Amino acid sequence: MTVAAGAAVPQRLRVAIRAAPAAEVQRLTALVVRSGHEAAATTASAAVALTDGSTDLPPGIPVVVLGPAEGDVAGWLPAEATPAQLDAALRAAAAGLLVRPRSAPEDRFGSAADEGAPLLTPREVEVLTALADGLSNKAAARRLGISPHTVKFHVEQLFHKLGASCRAEAVAKGLKQQIVEL
Repeated sequence: MTVAAGAAVPQRLRVAIRAAPAAEVQRLTALVVRSGHEAAATTASAAVALTDGSTDLPPGIPVVVLGPAEGDVAGWLPAEATPAQLDAALRAAAAGLLVRPRSAPEDRFGSAADEGAPLLTPREVEVLTALADGLSNKAAARRLGISPHTVKFHVEQLFHKLGASCRAEAVAKGLKQQIVEL
């Protein structure tokens, strides 16, 4: 199951675990649970898959890899990622975004991501994505299932965290820092 870009991501995701040794499956399952999600028995019932990179990638759903990533994956994190980082990565991948650590070896825009880039909440990333799509606060609120006042709050937080003075500047900085993609 893939989630269309811009679709609301559920509070708790079903995550398919793909790893080779049973001990690694148990470790990844525990990490998924600590990050606030539930492990799915099959990829057919999952919104996103998590793997350690030791098995074939499941087709049809976004995949997040913990550790070195090969192939076309929605996201990858260092093997020592925290539950909070995993939560953000799973939500972003399920929402159709690409996830890469700041020290990603491949740079899609020709310059390294800023070392001092801010840490945004998953909701702030969703709001920034809505801004990148050119949505008004009211339209973003409808898309995300929140009030326009809450969107306005998140936009103000984005301005503060990104050091932006307008929506276009926030989107430009989000693109430069590889927080969102067009």
